[in-house]
Amino acid sequence: MEKSRYEAGLEKLNEVDGKTGDRVVQSLKDIAPDLGRFIIEFAFGDIYTRPELDLRQRELITLSSLASIGGTENQLRVHINGALNVGVTTKEISEAFIQCVPYVGFPRALNAVAVAKEVFKERNLI
Repeated sequence: MEKSRYEAGLEKLNEVDGKTGDRVVQSLKDIAPDLGRFIIEFAFGDIYTRPELDLRQRELITLSSLASIGGTENQLRVHINGALNVGVTTKEISEAFIQCVPYVGFPRALNAVAVAKEVFKERNLI
């Protein structure tokens, strides 16, 4: 029996983000439950389950995208933790943000590095 988009997405969300992802979805239940469902079904059920990229690659792309947008500190926190959960190293995360500098500028890269530093400290990695 094939898994539903929701089931596949929830499984992938838990693989990447563990309890952090669930907390994000739970925080939306009383105000925008459909948004939580969209995150699970679309982002994790449709996109993260595609076979062409592994989870490490997907998380590095996500971190670069979030750093590029700017103003995404909460999402960066979740995805930096997710990247660490799937085997991306602290050095690779820092390097991804350095790679962003020529394209998005120092302020956005510095903001992303500041969030990474907080997460690394919380996880006793620095």
